[in-house]
Amino acid sequence: MRILVIGSGGREHALCWKLSQSELIEELYCAPGNGGTSSVATNVGIAANDIDRLLEFAQENEIDLTIVGPEEPLVLGITDSFEEAGLNIFGPNAFSAQLEGSKDFAKRFMMSHGIPTARYRTYTDLNEALKGIAEFSYPLVVKADGLCLGKGVTICEDRLSAEKALKESLQDKVFGKEGDRVVVEEFLTGTEASLLCFVSHNKLFPMESAKDYKQIYDGDKGPNTGGVGCYSPSPLFTPKLKEIIRNSVLAPIERGLEKDGHDFTGILFIGFMIEGDDPRVLEFNVRFGDPETEVVLPRLKTDLGEIFFKALSGDLKEEDIQWDENPCVTVVLTSGGYPGYYRKGYEISGTAMLQEDLVLFHNGTRLEAGKLLTNGGRVLSLTATGAYDEARSRIYKSIDLIDFKDKGYRTDIAKL
Repeated sequence: MRILVIGSGGREHALCWKLSQSELIEELYCAPGNGGTSSVATNVGIAANDIDRLLEFAQENEIDLTIVGPEEPLVLGITDSFEEAGLNIFGPNAFSAQLEGSKDFAKRFMMSHGIPTARYRTYTDLNEALKGIAEFSYPLVVKADGLCLGKGVTICEDRLSAEKALKESLQDKVFGKEGDRVVVEEFLTGTEASLLCFVSHNKLFPMESAKDYKQIYDGDKGPNTGGVGCYSPSPLFTPKLKEIIRNSVLAPIERGLEKDGHDFTGILFIGFMIEGDDPRVLEFNVRFGDPETEVVLPRLKTDLGEIFFKALSGDLKEEDIQWDENPCVTVVLTSGGYPGYYRKGYEISGTAMLQEDLVLFHNGTRLEAGKLLTNGGRVLSLTATGAYDEARSRIYKSIDLIDFKDKGYRTDIAKL
């Protein structure tokens, strides 16, 4: 088989790394890829949102299956375009991708199908929104409706900050059209956890759980990021909680997808806030999470290519997906200044010195004239499988081997 993976981050490197182990795959491409994907796939210089050129490449190179990493091309309708051309593609169509592309769409789906989530209201008019926040206590959460490059969520501690967030979105248009509608939610307390699911024609097959670290500094301090560390599984996911989630979340999602006319095949990422035995859904993503992918896929014992093809054909069964019981940990090395302003283009050294029992996923790198350079806020994910303490010890003992200017990282990942 000839496979094309779309995207350029750590998620896509992890996908390519895992797919390169598949016995089904003869040729593997990544568009546009990064400095790490080039070691396991052929990088193709096409942007992830350039649907026309990606389609042309897939046709010219007789690609048997395309796997979409990031959310933007899914929301833009890449699956619809590929399917109209008779090509196999793994990812939901534009209608189903609204579960991530519109927070209002996702909340209406949850509410209409009895999926536990935070109470909310949606507004398009600033004056109505300013009146409506009186219904909520503080803190509350203001979310721009669209993707907003992951930056449209504000936790507001008081009315003044809530008014500011609403005005920025609805009046000042800081998020453009993506912020023409806002969702105001009650603030949920508890512990966040993530659950990725393979989806085959509306049927969900949960993967192993994960816990990521959003804030940039130790002790969950500082601004939110795209995720600077992760481990799998989450200790919260006891057999009892898994059963509760199956009955109160996964089953209603499956029924809702059928009732609302979806034909969802791809990945559904469910973000939870969990307090005791009470899981509530924070958000949906319609693709692999990052950095969750970097700790979940190393634990997958089954051929990933086989799972994708079975999901597309409707032949996937729970027993087809087998997992390594050992946990997995990843620590993300970041550029100085991230998640604010940071510089790119610093040379990275030391990656060849890592032991073979560690896996290095590239989040934001590029190769230039034979040199590996930084090319993002999140640069590298150093990953190890084993008991939590042992895995994190191997990672932290090796971090000093890797060097680039203004390197940063948290020191408390998976410190349970």
